[in-house]
Amino acid sequence: MGKYTREMSVQLLIEKRKELREAGEDRLPKRSDFEDEEVCAIKAFLGPWPRALEAAGLKEVRNDDRKKLNAEKRIRSKRRRTEAKKARAKAEKSNKGETKE
Repeated sequence: MGKYTREMSVQLLIEKRKELREAGEDRLPKRSDFEDEEVCAIKAFLGPWPRALEAAGLKEVRNDDRKKLNAEKRIRSKRRRTEAKKARAKAEKSNKGETKE
């Protein structure tokens, strides 16, 4: 087909969705619905397949709250581990003091 552009990549996805609907299939376009060259162009301009579908307006934009929640969970876990480590160190220190007396 020649050189692709971002707009052409979006248009490929939209047209494929339209073709699928006309054929009676109610699904989003898959990579396997396209030639390798088209898939490369779509991914080059629009990113990973789910992001490409979002860019074409075929899929609802994902909610990035999950990343924030996971980060908060890791921080809480790290704090608990740090506190537990401090408590163990304190207990060991007090146990050493008892054995000396």
